[in-house]
Amino acid sequence: MQIIKPDTHIDFVGKRKLAIILSAALILIGLVSLTVKGGPDYGIDFSGGTLVQVLFTESTDAATIKSALTSLDLGSMSVQQFGDNENEFLVRVENSSGELKGLSREIGDALSTTYGAEQVDIRRVEMVGPQVGKDLRAKGVKAILYAMLGILVYISWRFEFRFAVGAIIALVHDVTITLGAFSLFGKEIDLPIIAAFLAIIGYSLNDTIIVYDRIRENVSKYNKESFSFIVNRSINDTLSRTLLTSGTTLLVVIALFVLGGGVIHNFAFAMLIGVLIGTYSSIFVASPILIFWESRKSSSLTEQAE
Repeated sequence: MQIIKPDTHIDFVGKRKLAIILSAALILIGLVSLTVKGGPDYGIDFSGGTLVQVLFTESTDAATIKSALTSLDLGSMSVQQFGDNENEFLVRVENSSGELKGLSREIGDALSTTYGAEQVDIRRVEMVGPQVGKDLRAKGVKAILYAMLGILVYISWRFEFRFAVGAIIALVHDVTITLGAFSLFGKEIDLPIIAAFLAIIGYSLNDTIIVYDRIRENVSKYNKESFSFIVNRSINDTLSRTLLTSGTTLLVVIALFVLGGGVIHNFAFAMLIGVLIGTYSSIFVASPILIFWESRKSSSLTEQAE
């Protein structure tokens, strides 16, 4: 099935300077947001503490819930609405000590005293020690870095080193923009989000390799044409497949984002941003880098000849 005519010739390469400006702007906005907020907003998996998901049968708000918990002397605490139900909240307590056991029961008792035992439903409790959270954070970062290293080795072996550099820059571009979006929209980074980042890396890489394969085929097919023409021709050749794959994937991700509920909302959000940016980077980041590399190589050879 093809939704793009085989003889389509859209000048993607000619728009690469605009793409660079757009990418730089998105990355800069994300980095500014991260700097202003002092880094990513880590979830309980990485920061440690206690997380209690509470459903109230009557209308309430975060301020009233905090007021009900003041007698416990919990220290740093945040309360936020969760999911589509306006009476469902997450109570998060950052505890620097290892004594987290029993804290969720105390929170439940305090809320029951204020609202009534039958008015409060403790739906989920998560407890992570601060040292465990720190270790999980380090392992999550290592997982992403090791994935990048493995990709660099694999693409260098399958194609050439310049192809690997282009793919890695595109992947770093995708993860950085997605991380910036999380900071900008105030969403937490936890273990499922690390899984989402790895899925984004795999998805974006798959798109990039499809284009790279076609570039390698077209180098011999259009050996009298410029390298820029070959890259642009290759992107157009694979455009139908790219749009079909991205479109069907987006339908699933949008369904998860809209209908999946609060538990997987952040994961679906990461995948939504990642699929869009991954498709964009395969066309406007990974491939144009090859053109830049080829131009630098040609300039270097010309200077040596002179």
